[in-house]
Amino acid sequence: MIFPGQPPVGYHELADILREQITSGQIRPGQRLPSELTLAQTYGVAGKTARAALIQLRQEGIATVVRGYGVVVREPVEPEVIVAEPGSTVTSRPPTPQERETYAPAEGWPLLIVTSPDGLQDLYPADRTVVRVPADRPTE
Repeated sequence: MIFPGQPPVGYHELADILREQITSGQIRPGQRLPSELTLAQTYGVAGKTARAALIQLRQEGIATVVRGYGVVVREPVEPEVIVAEPGSTVTSRPPTPQERETYAPAEGWPLLIVTSPDGLQDLYPADRTVVRVPADRPTE
């Protein structure tokens, strides 16, 4: 609710408000977030501001769109830990449409590309993968 004398709410602030409602359990995984219209009316912002806040939460992997239902809070995902060979490199890039279908990263998240010292590459969705690269150990 907007109260007189309050500073205006931008999309970052609106995303922060929604994020707090999610982390506090007020809005739980699987529940639908308020619509753009509801957010605009509740917080006295433009529809574009409400849309931008929802997009930000989707890009962070906190929320996702369910076609015909709306934007819902994602279930938390325990990241998979990948241990790469010493000397490997890790880079990232946006997925191609086919890779998006195969690896299903959250909207706005890249793929991690782990390249081993022999040049072989493995791809992982960055929203649910942690890559550990051990340090090269000097031989004695």
